[in-house]
Amino acid sequence: MTVPGYSICAADGLGRSLRLWRSLRRVKQAHAAELLRVSQAMVSRWEAGTLVPDAEEQGRLRRLMSARLDSAADHALARLVTDSSGSAHLVCDLTHRLLAASRGRSRDWNFRTPELLGVSLWRFATPEIQAAEAALTDEGWFEPEPPAVEIATSANGSPIVPIRQGRMRWTRLQLSDGAFVRLAETIA
Repeated sequence: MTVPGYSICAADGLGRSLRLWRSLRRVKQAHAAELLRVSQAMVSRWEAGTLVPDAEEQGRLRRLMSARLDSAADHALARLVTDSSGSAHLVCDLTHRLLAASRGRSRDWNFRTPELLGVSLWRFATPEIQAAEAALTDEGWFEPEPPAVEIATSANGSPIVPIRQGRMRWTRLQLSDGAFVRLAETIA
């Protein structure tokens, strides 16, 4: 079961993200458990990848660890994406909420980009994007130095956020607070 608007995320990937999030913020498992309204043992099992959070728990985890552009460096990254002439956008890696979109991407979309800021783009994902998302753990996406992932996708037919048939590259970047974002670029 998944939370509407969110992608499927492997338990070990979500657990690894939680472990890193806690480490960067110096949050103990007991405090994370309190914030998430679960036991410390459950947090430990998630981080070890031995227990899959249910849909409600996944939603709480994503809300807790979602990316926010808080620092000057984070805002500079968003400006670099926004000012880019290529087709690219930046989303929270866990929630797929749009954080920034390039001029080229804004031209691709029939919806004004500012109206999409903070909105999860997951509902527009093609079957190929969904399959690539499900395979991220196997690709090393949740490792300390993840490789970029390139995928081929079909068109989605959306009038709001159209995805055209072609290739794209995902790059995982870390914000100043330890949260992760995904740069999604169209490959010419």
